[in-house]
Amino acid sequence: MSKKTVVFTMLVSTVFTVAVFAADSAPVVKPNIAKICTSCHKAEADALRGNFDNVAFKSKTIQLKIDDAVELVKFDEDEIKVISGEGKSGDGELLRAIKKGHEIKIEFLEKGGVKTAVKVIEKPPVKVSKEMLMTTADVEKLVAMGPEKGKYFLFDARPLPRYKEGFIPTAVNLPFPAFDKMAEKLLPKDKKALIIFYCAGPACNMSPGSAAKAMKLGYTNLKVYVDGMPAWSEKNYGLLSAQFLKESWIDKDIPHVLLDVRSEKDVAKGFIKGAVAFPAKNSEKLIKALEIKKGAPVMVYDQNGGHDAKLVASALVKAGFKRVVVLNAGFDAWQTLKYDVSSGKLAAKATYTPKPRPGEIDLAEFEKYAANLPANVMIIDVRNQDEGKAGMLKTAKLIPAEEFKERLAELPKDKLLITLCSTGVRAEMAYHALKELGYTNVKFVNAKTDFAKDGSYKTTKD
Repeated sequence: MSKKTVVFTMLVSTVFTVAVFAADSAPVVKPNIAKICTSCHKAEADALRGNFDNVAFKSKTIQLKIDDAVELVKFDEDEIKVISGEGKSGDGELLRAIKKGHEIKIEFLEKGGVKTAVKVIEKPPVKVSKEMLMTTADVEKLVAMGPEKGKYFLFDARPLPRYKEGFIPTAVNLPFPAFDKMAEKLLPKDKKALIIFYCAGPACNMSPGSAAKAMKLGYTNLKVYVDGMPAWSEKNYGLLSAQFLKESWIDKDIPHVLLDVRSEKDVAKGFIKGAVAFPAKNSEKLIKALEIKKGAPVMVYDQNGGHDAKLVASALVKAGFKRVVVLNAGFDAWQTLKYDVSSGKLAAKATYTPKPRPGEIDLAEFEKYAANLPANVMIIDVRNQDEGKAGMLKTAKLIPAEEFKERLAELPKDKLLITLCSTGVRAEMAYHALKELGYTNVKFVNAKTDFAKDGSYKTTKD
C-alpha cells in the first residue's frame, strides 16, 4: 500500500480564556475551547469552540457547551454567516440544521460584555483517502471472525471516558490525545499488520489523526472506520466491561437501563443492583412492551456474556434501540471482581429518566410554586412582550432575557429565581445568563409549557 497522507480539515485557534465577572467583581475564568478539541486544534482570540447545545431564534441566542461551561452568544439572523458541515454558506436559518452536540466554532465580536456571533462554522466530515476507508459491513465481517482469524487490530481512538461507555467488540482503547505515550505499548510489532482506527463519527478527527501518526511510525496497512461508534450502534450492539459498568455508570449514578436476561433459577443466586427482570425466553414480548426512549443506554447481561445476552441485545438493536451494549463475560465477570451482589426480587419494569440538566427544577416543585408563590420565590417569564400578552402565569413576572441587564433592579438576589418559557430552551439560556450576572439561587423549567389567556398553563416533558 502506498503511503498517502490522511487528509482532514481542521479549524485552527489559539488557547484563550475569558473572564466573567460575578457579583463580587471576582473574575471567573471560563475556557473558550473544549478540552477534546485541543487534541487537533489550537485556540484563537475572539473565537469559541465547543459543542452546539441549542439556539433560540426569538431571543437570538446560541447556547454552546465547552466542557462543563456554557457560553451564550447573541446573533443577528440576517448578519451572521453560517457555514454548514457540507460547505453550504448562508444566514442564521442554517443554524436550524445543526445537530445538538455537534462541534462548532463561533467567531464573535464583543461589545459591552456581550458576545455577538459573526460567523458559525460547523465542523465538516473528515476526509480520508478511499483506500483507507472501511464501512460498517467491513468491520462487522472482521469482528465476527475475531482478531486471530481476521488478523486485524481494532483501536478505539476516543478518550477513555467515552470508551468506558461502550465500545465495538474486540476494540482496544488507544486514545488519540494519548497516542504518543501509548502507541509503542499497544500497536503491533508487525508494521504490515492490518490496523483499524475508529472514533465518534464522520466529523471526528481522532481516528484519521491516529492513522496519520501510525503512518509516520512506519505502519503501512492502515484503515479508518470513519463512521465510527454512532454508525456501529445503529446496527450492532457494543460491549461494556463489568468494571466500566460499575465505575462509569453505577458509581456515578448516571441513568441507564440494566436488563438481566437470565432464568429465575440463576437470578435467585444474586443479581446486579438496579437490574430489571428480562428473561431471554420472553424477550420478544418484553421488547415490544418497553416504554423507554430509543436513545436510552441499555445494558444486557446473562451469566457469562454468551448467547442469551447477545440474542436479546441484537433484538433490541433491530427494534430501533441505539445505545445497546452487552456486559462482557456477564454476571460471572461481576462476581469475579467481587462487586456487591443483590438478592431478592428484580424490578419488573424498565424505566429511564435522563439526568436533569444543571439548574433544572423538578416539575412538581415548580407547579407547587406556580399555584401558591412563596415570598422568597420569583417566577420569571423570559418570553417577549407579545407572547406574554397572549397568555402567561398569574404568578410570573414578564422580563425578556435580553432585558436582564437593564432591569437588574427587578431581579432580587435574596429570592429563588425560576426562569420559564414555552419550550425550556430560552429558560435554560436565561438561567445561564443570570448565573453570569452573579445570581446563585436560580433554576429553570425544562419542559414545554402552553399558556392560556386566563393564566392557566400546561407543562409536558418528552
